[in-house]
Amino acid sequence: MKRAWEILKYKEMINSEQHMKKLFFSIALLFGLIGFSQTSDELFSAANNLYQEGKYTEAIEVYSSIEKQGLKSADLFFNLGNCYYKLNKVAPSIYNYEKALKINATHEDALINLTFAKRMTIDAIEELPKTFLQRFSLGVIQKLPFDSWAIIAVLASFLASILFLMYHFSTSSKKKLFYFNTSILATALLIVTVLFAYHNFKTVKNNRTAIIFIDKVEIKNAPSTSSEEVFELHEGTKVVILDELENWKKIKIADGKIGWIYTDDLKEIN
Repeated sequence: MKRAWEILKYKEMINSEQHMKKLFFSIALLFGLIGFSQTSDELFSAANNLYQEGKYTEAIEVYSSIEKQGLKSADLFFNLGNCYYKLNKVAPSIYNYEKALKINATHEDALINLTFAKRMTIDAIEELPKTFLQRFSLGVIQKLPFDSWAIIAVLASFLASILFLMYHFSTSSKKKLFYFNTSILATALLIVTVLFAYHNFKTVKNNRTAIIFIDKVEIKNAPSTSSEEVFELHEGTKVVILDELENWKKIKIADGKIGWIYTDDLKEIN
């Protein structure tokens, strides 16, 4: 009996120690996250000060260190784009503005500065005319990221449920009619936003884009250095990635031309 009591006491002590270790780990993790956040904010502020002082190369190093920590935001890439723009580096400035817009398509400053940065590029590519659905997708659906549309859909589902319950329990015929109609509208909003979220998710997943990162590159008709050149592109031009094979990527430009480019000659926007 004494032996059993000792074993029980020993197990309780082990469990207590494990609990204390878990508690200590949780507290350490919490303080680590707080310190990490403060460090990132301090780095961002320091990089902003360097930019204002005209020390663009140093600012790039600090902004890049924030990105390496896994922190990504539209403002971070916008500021990086500004630094490269000040240094007249075409491809990196356009690349970072595009990354900012991929996170926040409505970032007005990034849109404006991207327009200025594109004026430094050599290639003048005339875009193919877009269909009504393509214009609607760009002008409406892609203005918000798919997770934002998903959040709106969830809110619409809650609203539709509440309105339906109010319709069900209401005794007034006028109120029942009002709650019924508004619940129908909320349900319609739910369906539309779910479709928008799905469309946006598929678009982001399938629409891989990249920026040319060398002064001039020959675009081939096949993934081989010995294949024929079909056209050439220059630094800063945006392309769509269609396919890839070993160290080659199949691309399409805005006017519809298609060809193959060596992977190291561009940088994918992700």
